[in-house]
Amino acid sequence: MSNQGIVKNYNAEAAISAYRIVKHGTADSGVVAAAAATDALIGVTQELGPASGERCDVQMTGIAYVEAGAAITHGVFVTSDSVGRGVAAAPAAGVNNSVIGRALEAASAAGDVIRVLLANGTLQG
Repeated sequence: MSNQGIVKNYNAEAAISAYRIVKHGTADSGVVAAAAATDALIGVTQELGPASGERCDVQMTGIAYVEAGAAITHGVFVTSDSVGRGVAAAPAAGVNNSVIGRALEAASAAGDVIRVLLANGTLQG
């Protein structure tokens, strides 16, 4: 079960799948799927993935469902892959990764949906 905290409504500037990590779009009220571990991550889409131009709710705090982009061990910090799926943050020495939170359960493969304790921040390798 997810436990929602702060949820903000945005305009999807492109189609975004459900349970994907997002970042700000070009407009103040817009979001797009995150595309890199270095993006400024802001939250996670919920169970309804919006089409381009549709409104969408973005969960910013609490426990959220996130679609995994690869196997993830529970307890690790989670960042975004190239399409907004969650992956383990593993920055190289001296490199920063934005993180959306910590995995509360493991994902065995890409496509698994896991719970993540949202805690937006930066992790340096």
